[in-house]
Amino acid sequence: SMPFLLCLKKKKSPVPLGRSIFQKHTPPIQQNYQALLESCLKNKCLFTDDTFPAHTSSIGTGALLKKLPRNLQWKRPHALHKSPVFYAAHRKQLDLCQGLVENCWFLAALEALTFHQDILAAVVPQNQSFERKYAGIFHFRFWHFGEWVDVVVDDLLPVNEAGELLFVSSVYKNVFWGALLEKAYAKLYGSYEDLQIGQVSEALVDFTGGVNTRIKLAEAPPDLWDILSRATYSRSLMGCQTHLGFPFPSVSLSCTQTTKVLKNGLVAGHAYTVTGIRKVTCQYGPENLVRLRNPWGKIEWKGDWSDSSYKWELLSPKEKILLRKKKDDGEFWMSLQDFKMHFVDLVICKLTPDLMSQEDGKKWMYSLKSGRWVKGSTAGGSLEFSNGNFWMNPQYWLNVLPAEDSQKSPSTCSVVISLMQKHSSKHRNRAPHLFIGFLLYKNTNLLPFFPEQYQESTRKLPPGFFTRHQPVNKHQVFLDEREVTHDFHLEPCVYVIVPSTLEPQQESEFILRVFSRKHVLRIFNYLVDNIFLLQVNDFFFDALKDIVDRYEGKIWEDFFTKHFEQKKKIKFSSISQNPEINAVQLQRILNNISWRNFQSFRLNFSLDSCQGILALLDLNATGTLSIQEFRVLWKRLLFYLEIFQKRDTKRSGKLDLVELHAAVQETGISLSNEVCNLMAIRYGDPDLQISFESFVCFMLRVEIMGEAFRNLTQDGKGIYLRESE
Repeated sequence: SMPFLLCLKKKKSPVPLGRSIFQKHTPPIQQNYQALLESCLKNKCLFTDDTFPAHTSSIGTGALLKKLPRNLQWKRPHALHKSPVFYAAHRKQLDLCQGLVENCWFLAALEALTFHQDILAAVVPQNQSFERKYAGIFHFRFWHFGEWVDVVVDDLLPVNEAGELLFVSSVYKNVFWGALLEKAYAKLYGSYEDLQIGQVSEALVDFTGGVNTRIKLAEAPPDLWDILSRATYSRSLMGCQTHLGFPFPSVSLSCTQTTKVLKNGLVAGHAYTVTGIRKVTCQYGPENLVRLRNPWGKIEWKGDWSDSSYKWELLSPKEKILLRKKKDDGEFWMSLQDFKMHFVDLVICKLTPDLMSQEDGKKWMYSLKSGRWVKGSTAGGSLEFSNGNFWMNPQYWLNVLPAEDSQKSPSTCSVVISLMQKHSSKHRNRAPHLFIGFLLYKNTNLLPFFPEQYQESTRKLPPGFFTRHQPVNKHQVFLDEREVTHDFHLEPCVYVIVPSTLEPQQESEFILRVFSRKHVLRIFNYLVDNIFLLQVNDFFFDALKDIVDRYEGKIWEDFFTKHFEQKKKIKFSSISQNPEINAVQLQRILNNISWRNFQSFRLNFSLDSCQGILALLDLNATGTLSIQEFRVLWKRLLFYLEIFQKRDTKRSGKLDLVELHAAVQETGISLSNEVCNLMAIRYGDPDLQISFESFVCFMLRVEIMGEAFRNLTQDGKGIYLRESE
């Protein structure tokens, strides 16, 4: 087979070239719930989900397996109860209990959902049943890195020998929505074991797509009660967590029912849901109370305002009857002062971020941009650790505008900026979070660098800017959390947001979200002035010369020595020892080639053609070509050009159908007339004439498809493809 195809067979090795393979975020499997349901009903069968099978592989591979009973079984609810119910709408409370999975953070967030039936209905579609149109299939919706995804599961649930659910269960043994929701969430993140460690804030966002406000209770603002009041009576969900025995904010939680229970009844390092607040009138004056719930469904606070506290006797009989509940159900009251003392932080997830601005009821704007940090290209690291490469990070242009109906002074606008990193692994807990953060710069600082016409351009800021100017958030803290969110009060102006990892050359995808009353958000492009690119070219040309094989002929040597030494003509996409080129740069290179044996021949590749070539050859989906990939392309170009010139007998610069058939045969590939004609329709002009540029795209696709077939076929005659393939 041809050298080109041999190269495609191998995954790119980073060892000889020193390149990094960018690991993209693995998107969740998409299944059509309605189509699967109708198919099962038509065939009178119960759905079995092969993508998340009833097998220990769906539970995990680590410590959780050791907790499982010997005779683990997977059963459907009809085998566990004579009259199973999906969701009990009349139940006001969650009434779910944690199982073997240490996911108190997940349940604490789920409890908060039940206070907003409309939000709950978006996550848990209510038109599902174990009776009408039952086929053993259910679905749930989660906000997953910027978009709502529908997760389909079967209703096979892990149970012990006695038929008791191993994981989340309901106090009411015939209610199964909680167990099925947990299964869908486990599928979304890889396995049940991937739910072992997490934060309430993560689950709250996954359930709502909202924005979090985190309040460190040791440093709580004086208007904390007002914030709690607005959050309670607006569309907000609240969770909190206790100390691990010492103050340590923002910890990920992993707790079991063997975790340390303190003398005061609280569980150390545990997540709780804030279920309500109440200002009561005691004999000595008013008291602010906070109601919380332990997701275990038991074990409660024993201090003031607990179920057995003497404090209840200080209230009127009516108020005491309405609020006090002598029942070990995990829910309890405590004073605001005790709440601030015994809990680390409070997380408030709001669907609109107006909680801190006191502008409830006003319309907010929301913008989302996706990006990524790529080693050697856009992974510059933080200002402190970047060694002058901080400017390489993605840059976003933010224009904050005053809202017409704002009651506040136009001198300040409330803006919430959120940066969320995407894990590359299918399993959420197998790849640790990077330390991430962002810096915000005001646009008045740009004026010395750019004339007025550039203030609204997409030109990226140069390195010198960041060494001479201070960011708005000078004391940015980088956190190893999935999401970092900050509230700002900004003057209406143009700003630049620069998200980064703490250390340079760390790779990840991310999403940037901005909330405000009125703004415009867009990304700067990656081209900067020539003055900053000369150093880039030096790296690229040196690397090109290193890979030249001197035994491959004079054309190859001439191309690299003559063409690539014209440094000022080409701009490259990254500064690294092994830079890469994008589609625009590929177009410039190809269209400026001087052919040794074909002096009058000039290429005219369109940007669309170059994007197509890049998509075919870019095996690891970085959006660029490496030197090695370009070398493969160059060798194929020489091969195709020789054949094209030979078969273009009329010297028209195009091949007709007869000439195309002959040219394809000469490459050693056998195509039927029908396929060849179809490709001519796709790549040819209206007269089915094929230019050299189209011939290149045509042949590259034919060769790659042929290699794909040979890799996938079992018998050499045909292949079976899944939808994704």
